[in-house]
Amino acid sequence: MKGCKYGTHRVIGENVLPQPAKKINNDMNIYDNEILIDVQALNIDSASFTQIEEECNHDIEKIKSRILEIVEEKGKMQNPVTGSGGMLIGTIEKIGSDLVGKTDLQIGDKIATLVSLSLTPLKIDEIIDIKADIDRVEIKGKAILFESGIYAKLPTDMEENLALAALDVAGAPAQTQKLVKEGDSVLILGAAGKSGMLCCYEAKKKAGKNGRVIGLVRDEKQKAFLKENNLVDEVIAVDAQNPNEVLKNVLEVNEGKEVDLAINCVNVQNTEMSTILPVRDGGVVYFFSMATAFTKAALGAEGVGKDVDMIIGNGYTKGHADVTIAALRESETIRNIFKKLYV
Repeated sequence: MKGCKYGTHRVIGENVLPQPAKKINNDMNIYDNEILIDVQALNIDSASFTQIEEECNHDIEKIKSRILEIVEEKGKMQNPVTGSGGMLIGTIEKIGSDLVGKTDLQIGDKIATLVSLSLTPLKIDEIIDIKADIDRVEIKGKAILFESGIYAKLPTDMEENLALAALDVAGAPAQTQKLVKEGDSVLILGAAGKSGMLCCYEAKKKAGKNGRVIGLVRDEKQKAFLKENNLVDEVIAVDAQNPNEVLKNVLEVNEGKEVDLAINCVNVQNTEMSTILPVRDGGVVYFFSMATAFTKAALGAEGVGKDVDMIIGNGYTKGHADVTIAALRESETIRNIFKKLYV
């Protein structure tokens, strides 16, 4: 049997694509144009894991039960509140007959999927461990990669968990590399997180000595961390849900000027206006955060008379895995931080 390359044959009871579907078929008997993966770990996206963790009062057993409940109900790991998923790491177990020789994959290859868990058929046999500090769920289970699904073979010159931690947010630094121009002033909200640090690195590289990269973090501890590691030019510790305070602090460190570009990497809601307000007319706002509400952003920008280009963070852009792995290879600082925090 050959299924739709985008996976619509797996959708149950709706005429939609797998991502918006309420439920998909997670039978692990693959179609001729699907790939079966033996899954070792899920990296739940930060907004999703934070929501589940808070809902379960940080109780690990309750978190396990909630994740199992979601996958049982939906056939995929898609948080019903945030709508988001994450990614997985696993080993190729079987390749559908139509795809044999048409990909660079072989049985036994270890990959990270670069498509969201919110559309990936998944079956969990057992949750082995939850590493709440890095949003990782170690499991025994299987998953399906559709013909259109993107992935990255894990590099052999670094630890698997190191590569996975970075690939989990690969879209953010790669989009940053495309958006930032020489001499730009750039505000990065959530600058001390995984995606935030990688965005800081790419932004500083592209903005150059005439640019200015401003990191926004939630407390003085994170502020000191960014300064110690020279990840930004300026850093402010302010509540990202308070747009007036954000604007005030940005202007103070940016010579009284609004920034050219703001990048939102936070994992909490209600930060849309803190991202939009400090950006000059004609500037760019990039929402990588899955906690972003389009209505709040669109109507909020209109309400304050901001003529800015707003970009919804696409987790995929061409070459994003290569850009992200290159950052780990190039920057000893980033590599060491990721090893310490996420491996």
